[in-house]
Amino acid sequence: MNRELREFRRLERLCLEQAALSNMDLTRSGLLKVADDCRIAAEAIEAQSPRGGFASAVQALKLALLPTRVPGRHRH
Repeated sequence: MNRELREFRRLERLCLEQAALSNMDLTRSGLLKVADDCRIAAEAIEAQSPRGGFASAVQALKLALLPTRVPGRHRH
């Protein structure tokens, strides 16, 4: 799991560096989106790692802040 985490963080850094060097808006935008995806993946790996109560607390906070849907209420 550590290897995957390091790889996602490395890819995130690489994409951010390349985006900063890019002259084309479309390329820069794509690189920033990939960097964001890598960051999200790395955070998910960190949340799963058994490092103690802090990671669990962060995950619980993230879940608590997600918008929830009320079951049985559908808009037509």
